[in-house]
Amino acid sequence: MIHIEQKTHTTKDGTTVIVLAPVGRLDITTAWQFRLKLQECISKLSRHVIVNLSQVNFIDSSGLTSLVAGMRDADKVKGSFRICNVHPEAKLVFEVTMMDSVFEIFETEEEALEGVPRSMAT
Repeated sequence: MIHIEQKTHTTKDGTTVIVLAPVGRLDITTAWQFRLKLQECISKLSRHVIVNLSQVNFIDSSGLTSLVAGMRDADKVKGSFRICNVHPEAKLVFEVTMMDSVFEIFETEEEALEGVPRSMAT
């Protein structure tokens, strides 16, 4: 079972952004739960999602796959999908797999929130 902290942030222009922060490992045993959580958030709460990975010290290919799936879900509904605070140990996985060029990755949650396109009015 993976623990996922969830926060709702409203930007100055009234856009709702969901911030998800999984805790622990994002691997074959937990990735599907995280995937379902992303799907649920994008379909029901907001098409703008930020994933804060500061508390994820391990990520494997199934974890990356769940992130890619979340990004695709957000793209389908013209939303945004950002990643921030990648744990140093997990960062290597993004670099080795070249996924750091696929995702929008920000150093901090604040930067990721700032990076939400202002022009996208719902």
